[in-house]
Amino acid sequence: MSMDNIFGIAGTALNAQLTRMNATASNLANAGTVASTEKEAFRAKRPVFKALVDAQMTHNGAPYVGGVKIDRMADDTAIPRRVSDPKNPLADENGYVYQSNVSEVTEMVEMMAAARSYQNNVEVINTARQLMMRTLDISKA
Repeated sequence: MSMDNIFGIAGTALNAQLTRMNATASNLANAGTVASTEKEAFRAKRPVFKALVDAQMTHNGAPYVGGVKIDRMADDTAIPRRVSDPKNPLADENGYVYQSNVSEVTEMVEMMAAARSYQNNVEVINTARQLMMRTLDISKA
């Protein structure tokens, strides 16, 4: 495996974790929103990753076998909660509003996991760079 592949694979992982972090930020931003119907209620978004296990799965944005790509964004399947709030202007005829299905605890765990994975891949890039520099130093001697 060449150094180019190492940087490329780690780069796809950084992109994937950045997407995960953006989805988490969006979910947290919408955690307190309400809607007048269950259908209109915000649903947490989750990135679905796909491993690039062969050359047929690669593309311009993720050209390295062994990397990862974002396959799609999926809605969390948890049902939004119905809450009685008759004074809310969005309340339905029975006085209910529907809260988003975002769990702040789950989002914080997602954020910490994404940050840790991002940090690990930055470390891969730094280690590969240090190895390249040491190889250059050896070849100078």
